[in-house]
Amino acid sequence: MKEPEIIKVATVGTGYFSRFQYAAWHRMTNARLIGICNRSVEPALELAKKYNIASVFSDFEKMLDDCKPDLIDIITPPETHSAYVQAAVDRGLTTICQKPFTPNLREATKLVEHIKKKKAKVIIHENFRFQPWYQQIKKMLAHGELGELYQVSYRLRPGDGQGANAYLERQPYFQQMPRLLIHETAVHFIDVFRYLFGEVESVYADLRRLNPVIQGEDAGLIVFEFGRGKRGVFDGNRLSDHRANNRRLTMGDLLIEGELGTITLNGDAEIHKRMHGQDNESIVKYNWIDNDFGGDCVFNFQQHVIDHMQTGSALMNTAEDYLKNLQIVEACYVSHERGLKLPISDFTNNI
Repeated sequence: MKEPEIIKVATVGTGYFSRFQYAAWHRMTNARLIGICNRSVEPALELAKKYNIASVFSDFEKMLDDCKPDLIDIITPPETHSAYVQAAVDRGLTTICQKPFTPNLREATKLVEHIKKKKAKVIIHENFRFQPWYQQIKKMLAHGELGELYQVSYRLRPGDGQGANAYLERQPYFQQMPRLLIHETAVHFIDVFRYLFGEVESVYADLRRLNPVIQGEDAGLIVFEFGRGKRGVFDGNRLSDHRANNRRLTMGDLLIEGELGTITLNGDAEIHKRMHGQDNESIVKYNWIDNDFGGDCVFNFQQHVIDHMQTGSALMNTAEDYLKNLQIVEACYVSHERGLKLPISDFTNNI
């Protein structure tokens, strides 16, 4: 059987989180970095030297035309995404675009329409569902280990949002974001909730800004309603922390309740299961690698895309599907403003 050809990858962007993407691409045996672009060439030159990338550019479209890659990885701020995605799909290139896709729902909806018109393939780099603990929990739920599901609850407690220096060490732009907790962080868990429990039908959100040095909200409660009466609760507070050896590993604690028992996830990525009517819980053994960010979820996500390109395997997180996450995000903000529970259907057509 003929081995699939190695996928040629070109990238744009050299920001904080990009280091995880470049490291993951470099480790892959079925993908190869061939070009890198950045408006300021110096950071791109450093990464090109580190990862043996042959071509460095400051002009994105020139890189596309000169390198002729199979796959584009866009790792830049949201305000650049529409132009970069359009340039890539207009050339028929498969594209990965960093979350949260675009600055707002209206722009994302317009861009998805363009992608569909071009019959292009754009995948949003949303990697939390590729964290190995959620992959394991998904298998357990699919096997019916909790029976009928009742509720999923997650407490976000990274503890990085206190004081005047909040977020400055890693992502200083967080301080200036007018929308922070939901738009930047909770969107990850909205995607995880959809992955584990199915589509969201309505939301109620109550948001707060606790640290006065930032512009956006940094704490809040969201109640999600799924089909068949299932519910979800997101309880986020970026100022408080939780017990963990690495408080950025899971960033909080998860509880799933069903007719047959409960599943919990703690800050050290330990999964426990307790059967209904019993007091003792058992630890669930599963394999995962404590590498880079979130149990090597960046590598897992990128490998997922490469596997699809080479074998035609099922693909998650297409731009069209990810639009549902952004509709839920917008519903959360409008719910907070109006003090009402809102159906997501209000945001699928009336953008």
